[in-house]
Amino acid sequence: MKDGRMQVKGIIMVLGSLNDSSGNLSSIALSRCQQAATLWRDNPDWSILLTGGYGDHFNVSRWPHVHYLKDHLIRHGIPQEKILEFAESRNTIEDAALSKPIVVSDGAGVVVVITSDFHLARARFVFSKEFADTGVPLLFIGVPTDEDRCELDLAKQREHERTALEKLMEE
Repeated sequence: MKDGRMQVKGIIMVLGSLNDSSGNLSSIALSRCQQAATLWRDNPDWSILLTGGYGDHFNVSRWPHVHYLKDHLIRHGIPQEKILEFAESRNTIEDAALSKPIVVSDGAGVVVVITSDFHLARARFVFSKEFADTGVPLLFIGVPTDEDRCELDLAKQREHERTALEKLMEE
């Protein structure tokens, strides 16, 4: 107990996004990292779990996407020892499946999943289903997307998210 409050062991999970072929993070990835850094500064005892490996739709560079996320967060004040092993995933379903054993073995009492606003509904559905048997509470933050800086066609991306979620719900 600290300051009369119980301390809960938590994990801040940053879902992968885009980077270019040179490893430069997209505005989407940068906004997710900024949210994670802000949350970590309020909860410095928590750990950070990063997701994202390779995929034609988000990373064709030399290194897995998580490598660039980690470098960015360390350059912005997150201690390296606060970053857990990676979940080198190719998509949202793998984000959840590969991160689950890391979360369980860490013994986290809560996980805050950070993604983008347009991806929030599908991420919530996938993670809630995958983590249902863990008893670990999941909280979700959908970071607002800056439409002026976004590298994606957001109308197409929102439609993709809608149809992908519908398909998942039918399974």
